[in-house]
Amino acid sequence: MKTNKLFSDKKIVIYTDGGSRGNPGPAALGVVVGEKEYSEYLGEMTNNQAEYRALVFALKKAKALLGGKKAEEAEIEVRMDSELIVKQLNAEYKIKEPDLQPLFIEVWNLRLDFKKVEFKHIRREQNKQADELVNRALDSK
Repeated sequence: MKTNKLFSDKKIVIYTDGGSRGNPGPAALGVVVGEKEYSEYLGEMTNNQAEYRALVFALKKAKALLGGKKAEEAEIEVRMDSELIVKQLNAEYKIKEPDLQPLFIEVWNLRLDFKKVEFKHIRREQNKQADELVNRALDSK
């Protein structure tokens, strides 16, 4: 029986990306949780809103895949190419845009479902898989 990598690793790595064509404009998210890929069209919003929505989606999906008890024991490392969002979540930047504040709070509350959640900024070229999922969702609309 093949073991799902998501459930066997101590640390679960998640890649997220959100993007809009125009700012605001049509937006989508792309998420990679373990070996599973997800994309979703979001409608009209800013790029930063899409980035947060991708992160919310990813944390909810990780909890659903793991189940409540395993989620409480899981360490999550979220890798994303939005330096702004990562720095806001790591308390390096203030959240000045009022429309991002509720999304920040939602992420902050979702992270409490896990043992540990780290947010890491990566370069765009290291996030190609999630980026391709965003573009695929946008192209399909």
